[in-house]
Amino acid sequence: MDQGAPISAKWTRVASAFLPFADAASADLPLGRLMRLALFQVSVGMCLVLLNGTLNRVMIVELGIPAWLVATMIAIPLLVAPFRAALGHRSDTHRSVLGWRRVPYIWFGSLMQFGGLAIMPFALLLMSRPEDFNLGVAASMLAFVLAGAGMHTTQTAGLALATDLAPKDKRPRAVALLYVMLLVGMMFSAFIIGSLLHDFSPTRLVQVIQGAAVLTMVLNVIALWKQEARNRALTDTSEPRPAFKTVWQSFAARPNTLRLLTAIGLGTMAFAMQDALLEPFGGEVLGMSVGATTGLTGAWAFGALVGFTLSARYLSRNVDPLRLSGTGAVIGIAAFMMILFASPLGAPLLLFGGALAIGLGVGLFSVGTLCAAMELSHDDDAGLALGAWGAVQATAMGAAIALGGIIRDAVSNYALADAFGATLAGRATGYGTVYMIEIILLLGTLAVLGPLVGKRRSGRSQSGAASFGLQEFPT
Repeated sequence: MDQGAPISAKWTRVASAFLPFADAASADLPLGRLMRLALFQVSVGMCLVLLNGTLNRVMIVELGIPAWLVATMIAIPLLVAPFRAALGHRSDTHRSVLGWRRVPYIWFGSLMQFGGLAIMPFALLLMSRPEDFNLGVAASMLAFVLAGAGMHTTQTAGLALATDLAPKDKRPRAVALLYVMLLVGMMFSAFIIGSLLHDFSPTRLVQVIQGAAVLTMVLNVIALWKQEARNRALTDTSEPRPAFKTVWQSFAARPNTLRLLTAIGLGTMAFAMQDALLEPFGGEVLGMSVGATTGLTGAWAFGALVGFTLSARYLSRNVDPLRLSGTGAVIGIAAFMMILFASPLGAPLLLFGGALAIGLGVGLFSVGTLCAAMELSHDDDAGLALGAWGAVQATAMGAAIALGGIIRDAVSNYALADAFGATLAGRATGYGTVYMIEIILLLGTLAVLGPLVGKRRSGRSQSGAASFGLQEFPT
């Protein structure tokens, strides 16, 4: 490497060599600018680690709050998820006196995310006091709603902005790079938060969450700075917007759209039911510390990053993205089998391996379905396509997280009441039931995806099968 080159140029060359999808950069959207835009994904990843990882473990294990209530609170923000397609459509057609389409949505999304994190620690402190428990629950739900709505709004508009800035042939890879940065943000946030909370105390928890709130605003402002050019044509507020219903019907009528969205929903549910349970499982069943269980989220994110790296390599060789998604589902089945055996063997390392494998499966599955969804979009509806992908994914995730908590509590209570016999009379039975359901959902995902494999290139199924298409995956 040239010793006289600027540091920024050296780091750009390093990123180009090792970062998945770094070839998404172009003359119009150089890698440095794209990486700066990706900072909003880092802030979203940090918030996800706090909400879905650290806080749910603290509430279940340290505060003794029922898992069904915690899972419900985590799932509440995802009530916003079905509106992501509408948010994307509105940002596609937004008119403002400032001439921006995406910036207003990213800005207000950042404010909501900041507000949710700012309220969160005080809500948790109220929940720790029996006399203020109900007030704490209400405040916590408000905090989760604000943070979740902010993340969805910021992410939908931010990804749409990336598609606006990138050349048409680079758009899927540019969006995939932003998801790589989401996982990088999750991975580093998990390890940093885990180390800060190694010696857990309520005061330290307040400091960590408030620091994350401030860092969210700093990162998102840097990400937005001079990214979207002002367009004078967008200041005309008199021009009518096309109705969302009309635009959505046209989008849904495109070939294979509904089957692809169904597969995305099933696969996301399969991978997400354990989101609110993985860290409590490590703490409650295997006796791991707060710092150690937060490391599980880091292992998951690292595995997903490896999945993105492999996806970038195989997509550059023109591998069908849906074949990658099928491979991710198969790896997910193996991952949940590993976690099922971690409890009877008392093996935390096996749990870490399972978390890493889940991340690997999620990475392959997400990239494949994302690239397939991007191929459905046209120049004027990138926000709608990304919003539809995100809406289905986030809605399925919310339902899965809530169901996971409810099933875990119900089955565990029956098991502890000796309803299944002495052998299964433990809390691990509730967790194991959820993991087995996830395996079944992944098998269903393979069945739905099968007929779509090969249609991207040939326009028809290679085998001509009309419905059940597991044979389309030569694994």
